Amino acid sequence: QQSGRKFNLFLKRRLRIDKRHQSKDSIFFRDGVRRIDFVLSYVDDLNKEWEKKLERRKEFESNLQKAGLELETEDKKESEDGKIFFVKIHAPWEVLITYAEVLNIKVPIRENDIPPMVENPLDCVLFPLRLPEKVMHPEPDYFTAPFSKDKQELYLINDESTFFSPSMRNRIVNYILTRCPYGTEEGKKKFGIKRLLNNGTYTAAYPLHDCQYWKKASDPNCDSERYTLYMEWARFLRFYKEQPLVLIRKYYGEKIGIYFAWLGFYTEMLFLAAVVGLICFLYGLFTMDENMSSKEICDPAIGGEIIMCPLCDRDCEYWRLNTTCESSQYSHLFDNVATLFFAIFMGIWVTLFLEFWKRRQARLKYEWDLVDFEEEQQQLQLRPEYEAKCTQKKKNPITQEMEPYLPLTSQAVRFCISGATVLFWVSLIIASMIAVIVYRLAVYAAFASLMENTQTLQPISGLLTPQLATSVTASCLNFVIIMILNFFYERIAIWITDMEIPRTHMEYENRLTMKMFLFQFVNYYSSCFYVAFFKGKFVGYPGAYTYMFNRWRNEECDPAGCLIELTTQLTIVMAGKQIWGNIQEAIVPWICNWWGRRKARNNPENLYSRWEQDHDLQTFGALGLFYEYLEMVIQFGFITLFVASFPLAPLLALMNNILEIRVDSWKLTTQYRRPVAAKAHSIGVWQEILNGMAILSVVTNAFIVAFTSDMIPRLVYYYAYSENEDSPMSGYINNSLSVFQISDFPERNEPKENPENFVICRYRDYRYPPDHERKYLHTMQFWHILAAKLAFIIIMEHVVFIVKFFVAWMIPDVPADVKAKIKREKYLTQKILHEYELEKLKERLCQGDKRATEKEFIATEGRMELSRAM
Repeated sequence: QQSGRKFNLFLKRRLRIDKRHQSKDSIFFRDGVRRIDFVLSYVDDLNKEWEKKLERRKEFESNLQKAGLELETEDKKESEDGKIFFVKIHAPWEVLITYAEVLNIKVPIRENDIPPMVENPLDCVLFPLRLPEKVMHPEPDYFTAPFSKDKQELYLINDESTFFSPSMRNRIVNYILTRCPYGTEEGKKKFGIKRLLNNGTYTAAYPLHDCQYWKKASDPNCDSERYTLYMEWARFLRFYKEQPLVLIRKYYGEKIGIYFAWLGFYTEMLFLAAVVGLICFLYGLFTMDENMSSKEICDPAIGGEIIMCPLCDRDCEYWRLNTTCESSQYSHLFDNVATLFFAIFMGIWVTLFLEFWKRRQARLKYEWDLVDFEEEQQQLQLRPEYEAKCTQKKKNPITQEMEPYLPLTSQAVRFCISGATVLFWVSLIIASMIAVIVYRLAVYAAFASLMENTQTLQPISGLLTPQLATSVTASCLNFVIIMILNFFYERIAIWITDMEIPRTHMEYENRLTMKMFLFQFVNYYSSCFYVAFFKGKFVGYPGAYTYMFNRWRNEECDPAGCLIELTTQLTIVMAGKQIWGNIQEAIVPWICNWWGRRKARNNPENLYSRWEQDHDLQTFGALGLFYEYLEMVIQFGFITLFVASFPLAPLLALMNNILEIRVDSWKLTTQYRRPVAAKAHSIGVWQEILNGMAILSVVTNAFIVAFTSDMIPRLVYYYAYSENEDSPMSGYINNSLSVFQISDFPERNEPKENPENFVICRYRDYRYPPDHERKYLHTMQFWHILAAKLAFIIIMEHVVFIVKFFVAWMIPDVPADVKAKIKREKYLTQKILHEYELEKLKERLCQGDKRATEKEFIATEGRMELSRAM
């Protein structure tokens, strides 16, 4: 029976091969002339809604044909699995020119006569990074003007079949598909392919890739741009090469092009931050042996003689300061003078990045014909969900037409529910963070007891202190909780945004962006904020410790400071997120498409068609770019908000982004269907989010240097309290530790054992000794240090902000040459259009057209003169 089934399958394939001579990998109709601009697919399943879906499809396809589109259906017998119908759509010239005018698409009118920029003297050095000229500039630069049906002879139309690029064509067809009606149900007019996809009438709607990514198209009429993108852009071995942004924009549209332009520019700017951060790290590494604080901690005669108070109640023992020798040495890597320099540098770097990106964006807007671009009508039009759910109507004061609206009371209720949900989830994050803090406090005593009493841990006990062991395990636990909460909240955020029923697509994206960013901000950064600004700050002192929930004693910082723990937390969360993100982005789509790719390689082209190959790929959804931006913006927060604690963060981000560009390009080119081209003239609301984070980063880094780093106490000691002129920092450790008399311990805190009968122990604080009349109260040195910290924050913030605003003022948002080109293009465009109108008027006058009066001719000529004067 099995051999019979195989024989039937062989016969079926043989018949199909004999039936068709044209390669089914072709992107043309059966006639080999008309290009396939879009494909719809559906499964003709005989369920209870079969007839209703059939009626919808008939009505929809009939209306598409009435709109001028041409359709060709592939029967399910022709598909690989014998179940799927494919409807191929072609937009003829008349449809393209009609909707090009509606969509205000700019097309060439004259070749650009503005001389190119002066060659960069570094071009010879940068030559290895360049791509071939044919890849970077696939077509000459033109002056453009919005298309008009009445002025076709004005435009450079050499060939009607190639005048509109495939991305323009699929954008026009998608515009028609989203507006085409398919009937009336429940008294409401229904329209749009999105609804038909949601209710299962169609299973997919997508434009075609122009060829297989691993080889060029056999048809010479195909450009094989996908193959070029794969070979020159999407392979990791090309990681050092520039991106072919012109080709990306041409193939995928401006919206995806502007994302890769931003990501590439961000990665280039990270190179400078990474180099400076690496230099600061190397400074800490080379000066590690000169650090007087760690020398004193490691010295048996100093650190070995200082007895520290127990790290937890009852179970922990007294310990010697030199047991933290290694951790104090490593903390110097990140807590040194270079830390201050790098914090100030990053504050200025952020400003340079944002300002130079504005200039880069302005140049792209000109080069990509987006100068006069306003958000597309499809971004400003009412969402189908809004129209479906809003039953009440009112007159639009602009169009004077009745349109649906959401009553104010309903909006208020929905916003309240939405706000309460967001507040609940943010509270859940804070609760999870508190749970991690409780974990830290609960296991700290166990780690301290274990490491002090276990001989097997002696070889690593110097490096792996109880503080560090607690920090590492808590950071890993926190990362797991972050990823779990993130998984659930993504779905909750989409649900509550849908519930709010935003009016337009732009409004929907902006609301979802703010909700997701707020959640991710709290989710990813809350643990870092705790370690940076709360841990070790509210400990109390021996005999009067501070307790959380009156049960768990608050954590203390390592004697060398809390900065090393913040570095640990930041490294685990940042690196973990980047590794997990790349695995999720690369591995999951690859596994999903593995079977489809195997069929594509093992079947003859005329059996496994181009539309079937693309149908088996993943869908790059409407929120595909949203998640890419979100991932990068969260990373941007890590390298700016807490960079004072980890100078290597920009280097980690740089290495990740080099990989990220190639992973994103690889999956877009090989694993996803071709997205519908869309326009965008900027990165949108993300620009404002980046500006806000840039300002916040100055504040956070100032507080990290002041309160988390040990720099200010050391500087105060150096200038005000040091008594040794030859070695000003000697004696700092002894000065920074206060004395506690063990007999003053209450029963709750006193260790169970004191085998060596210690009389006093030391703790990290500035308090008077037990024999002083103000015993255990803060000394004047404490208040001097606090005043110095506050003064430092104010000075650093003002200096950095003044430099930031000065740099922003000095760097214009639009380059001077781009301004000149914009004015030149506007002038020439107006001149060409006016000359064209004048010629038309002359023709009409010569032909005796009575409507073409002499006054109209004079007025048109006068308008040309006025235009020249302006």
